[in-house]
Amino acid sequence: MASREEALKELKEKLAYTPKPVWDQVKEEEKEAIERLAEDYRRFLSVAKTERECVEAMVALLKRHEFSERPSARFYQVFRGKSLAVFVAGKKPPYYGLRLIATHIDSPRLDLKLHPLYEDLDLAFFKTHYYGGIKKYHWVARPLALHGVVIKPDGSRIRIVIGEDPKDPVLTVCDLLPHLSRKVQGDKKLSEAIPGEKLNLLVGGLPLVGSAEDKERVKLSILKLLHEKYGLTEEDFVSAELEAVPAGPALEVGLDRAFIGGYGQDDRICAFAALAAVLEIREPIYSTLVLFLDKEEIGSDGNTGAKSRFLEKLVYDYLKIWGVSPQGDTVLETFLRTRAVSGDVTAGMDPHYMEVHEKLNDARMGYGVVLTKYTGHGGKYMANDAHAEYMAWLRRVFSEAGVVYQAASMGKVDEGGGGTVAKYLALYGMDIVDLGPPLLGMHSPFEVAHKADLYMTYKAYRAFLSAGD
Repeated sequence: MASREEALKELKEKLAYTPKPVWDQVKEEEKEAIERLAEDYRRFLSVAKTERECVEAMVALLKRHEFSERPSARFYQVFRGKSLAVFVAGKKPPYYGLRLIATHIDSPRLDLKLHPLYEDLDLAFFKTHYYGGIKKYHWVARPLALHGVVIKPDGSRIRIVIGEDPKDPVLTVCDLLPHLSRKVQGDKKLSEAIPGEKLNLLVGGLPLVGSAEDKERVKLSILKLLHEKYGLTEEDFVSAELEAVPAGPALEVGLDRAFIGGYGQDDRICAFAALAAVLEIREPIYSTLVLFLDKEEIGSDGNTGAKSRFLEKLVYDYLKIWGVSPQGDTVLETFLRTRAVSGDVTAGMDPHYMEVHEKLNDARMGYGVVLTKYTGHGGKYMANDAHAEYMAWLRRVFSEAGVVYQAASMGKVDEGGGGTVAKYLALYGMDIVDLGPPLLGMHSPFEVAHKADLYMTYKAYRAFLSAGD
């Protein structure tokens, strides 16, 4: 009997796939490295709450690690202040193909409208338009900060951050009290209970000194404050990019501090992991390119998103730096030989909502970086679907580098789905697959990531950028 049980156990160990938590597979020194990386990430996430702030924070780190703005073995390019490209020269010329990671640094939020400021019932508000896929009820009755820039007609730039310093006031979207909300909210679908036009930020309630018959004294009071502190007039909102985001820092979550909770982890967790990886890469076999893109949350449109021709221009210029005449066929061959990763998050399984998860094939928190062969929705529509040969190559790379990974999809087949930038880069003919950590509460103002998954994402990106054939 014992020998039969031993034989079955041996056969199971040899043939069956049994996922194990990262924490069971790493030594103490690596656990310490997980904590160090998580703390660096928490600080980054706390200050980089817009795409412009992400670029600024990343450029500061790149400069500290001896990256240059000018073409060299290690250099970077900023595009319109919202996208960033980082290059590290390889031993092989770039027309042999690149190792490319593409992430995005925009996140769902509330944007101020072009004419946002108004007064009603002696209360002043900013009107907003939500950006990306949000659940609107997440954004009411919580402290919000205002981040962004205003560009004056003379080209001067005014940076605004209100609500992060402990001495700052915060903004908020007021919810309706339960005593009066039964018909207005309670009898409606969750998605309809709070209309987008009611996501307006409370910004003031003190009127300027004057006659009670004078109109909009509270609005004028707010304009006066903005002019005194920032030199703004109401028309300056036309050339402003101001975003309302959750106020406060990213935090450790759980009594055991296993998680990081905070705003914008989709997809700044992948961006941070990719940056941490490329900072350590020196003299790789293949030239590396890491992209930090904008506009993914609204379909990658616009000239700072993955659908723009920014990538083509980067590769064209990079070939010229290497002394290669970048003819059309040379650029195309470079793309065709490129191996790429779309760094993006996926849904972690929540035991309270297993009705939408497929337990055998969805991602588990704390089980490592997630290799997602395809995204999209029912019938794999609107998705890249990585080839088996590429998946096998990545498995080998991860095995050799000691990367703990899990292969997973996102939800049951008929429950919906999502997309990433992978399908837009696949148009160039390169091999590409999605690779990133799972999150709980994705697209909420307080997303949750496991520290171990962050670390394995960084480790996977580093192994990918360093890999040969």
